[in-house]
Amino acid sequence: MTTRSELANAIRALSMDAVQKAKSGHPGAPMGMADIAEVLWNDYLKHNPNNPEWADRDRFVLSNGHGSMLIYSLLHLAGYDLTIDDLKNFRQLHSKTPGHPEYGYAPGIETTTGPLGQGIANGVGMAVAEKVLAAQFNRDGHDIVDHNTYVFMGDGCMMEGISHEACSLAGTLGLGKLIAFYDDNGISIDGEVEGWFTDDTVKRFESYGWQVIPRVNGHDPEEIKQAIDTARANSEQPTLICCKTIIGFGSPNKEGKEECHGAPLGDDEIALTRERLGWTHGAFEVPEDVYQGWSAKEKGAAAEQNWNDKFDAYAQAHPELAAEFKRRMAGDLPADFAAQAQAYIEECQAKGEEVASRKASQNTLNAFGPMLPEFLGGSADLAGSNLTLWKDAKGVSDIDASGNYLFYGVREFGMSAMMNGIALHKGFVPYGATFLMFMEYARNAVRMAALMKQRSIFVYTHDSIGLGEDGPTHQPVEQVANLRNTPNLETWRPCDTVESATCWKAAIERTDGPSALIFSRQGLKHQPRSAEKVANIAKGGYILRDAVNPQTGTPDAIIIATGSEVNLAIEAAEQLAGKQVRVVSMPSAEVFCKQDAAYIESVLPASVSARVAVEALHKDFWYKFVGLNGKIIGMDTFGESAPAGDLFKEFGITTDAVVEAVNSLL
Repeated sequence: MTTRSELANAIRALSMDAVQKAKSGHPGAPMGMADIAEVLWNDYLKHNPNNPEWADRDRFVLSNGHGSMLIYSLLHLAGYDLTIDDLKNFRQLHSKTPGHPEYGYAPGIETTTGPLGQGIANGVGMAVAEKVLAAQFNRDGHDIVDHNTYVFMGDGCMMEGISHEACSLAGTLGLGKLIAFYDDNGISIDGEVEGWFTDDTVKRFESYGWQVIPRVNGHDPEEIKQAIDTARANSEQPTLICCKTIIGFGSPNKEGKEECHGAPLGDDEIALTRERLGWTHGAFEVPEDVYQGWSAKEKGAAAEQNWNDKFDAYAQAHPELAAEFKRRMAGDLPADFAAQAQAYIEECQAKGEEVASRKASQNTLNAFGPMLPEFLGGSADLAGSNLTLWKDAKGVSDIDASGNYLFYGVREFGMSAMMNGIALHKGFVPYGATFLMFMEYARNAVRMAALMKQRSIFVYTHDSIGLGEDGPTHQPVEQVANLRNTPNLETWRPCDTVESATCWKAAIERTDGPSALIFSRQGLKHQPRSAEKVANIAKGGYILRDAVNPQTGTPDAIIIATGSEVNLAIEAAEQLAGKQVRVVSMPSAEVFCKQDAAYIESVLPASVSARVAVEALHKDFWYKFVGLNGKIIGMDTFGESAPAGDLFKEFGITTDAVVEAVNSLL
């Protein structure tokens, strides 16, 4: 019979072989955590290699993603569609086994990890999703949502500030299905961490409200099993299992040293390691009995079939809930959402309210929220300013998780990474809000949402110098350019209630990436539009006011604007009577650029070189639309503290400035 050590050594061998073949990588963590992984995956993890998307599977997250060969080895050995050739192709172009685990590349990868700390925050989000989904769907005798989230994390994750943000909230929310393993090997890239990391981790997590199991020998399967049993028995608290391990376990000359953290062991050391571990097989060779010891296909299929039987009984007892569960887990929106949402947009046009776009956003939530039970909103301690609470919003708590709103506290980064975990789990459309300026705190989680193409909706209010007296520390200048330049992210900056509702509809309906919705603090004037123009808002840019020179068939000049500056552009065009000036509202430049060439040409004809862009944000983004000979009215400095009207005058973002710019080009 294959022993546990032989099963664990298969991970060690495959990891060091793949890193060696790639001539780069991190063998130390996989070798050190192999025993923990073997116990968890073979004795506890509920999953099915035949169906990596099974709704009630346990989620496994490798937060210390540099140790990616650990999860690749596990997936291969357990029977997922990840071949030995895929492992041999580690870190090569277009392989299923990139240097860090990338969501969507290999089956069984639940999230992209690598930026340390974000994996544990994603895991917290997944555990939140499980708890809320269970509260919303489970009924007496029918627990169709009942799975755990397991996270591996290292010293680096512990040091990153995001781990404090997410883990403290996990304790407050009582996420008893969240179990994290701390790989306490005392080594990071620079060497022994005692020179820069002396936190009392046990006390820290106890203060968060976690159950902590300290001093577990990470190479003793029985101690590991006992710790996991204790963790699973506690349904009231998340659990941290502190495992003392040896990095690079088995390497005679490099174990316990930083040399094995992020570099191949070398052929000679690998040979010595094989000898010490008693692993007599060649590179990338795994004997059949070891494969049999690892295979989870039969057990996984039986577990899923058991759940399917339970779900069938649930569907008999609660057919409407069962249908709703399947819809939400598939990511489909209610069949009538598009039509009802568009009707609301047209209603906004007819009503013509003049409010701040943050208020228009809240009004939209009040309209769309009742249609979308999958909404799981939140704000980073700014609900009253972001206006993200809507009439049927109900807070999620440790006692009652059936709500649809998370009070994240002042945790912008943690909130955004948790939202990604919620989106990855499926069953929800998460949105979370803060001031646009504080997107900076969350920047890397926004990037990860874009990298993974998740439907996370990032709501940012107080969008420019227009917020006024709070001053330059709170006035965003360069942030929207950053968001617009992020691949896969669609950024919207609407000019009134109609555009605000449209951007919400677009973000909710989008399934191939995240959206950033940028809203104002100050009131915005309603813009008159035809039905055709209302429909064209969804194209990201459209002609709001037109005038055409009869001799050329095109306008003499074009003014492009977004958000609060759209009305300024309209006023400028009206003052330019006698000149044929078109005003283009461009709430989403990225969406506009995805339109076909004919539509783009119809809005921005190439023959019209007299172009002015106006936006109370950084100027440089707009050169792509106005060219080097065009004019840009915007910011190239930080703001100041003063009433908004005074600031727009101070920085030259005025109707007169736009008029002057157009005249200079003509």
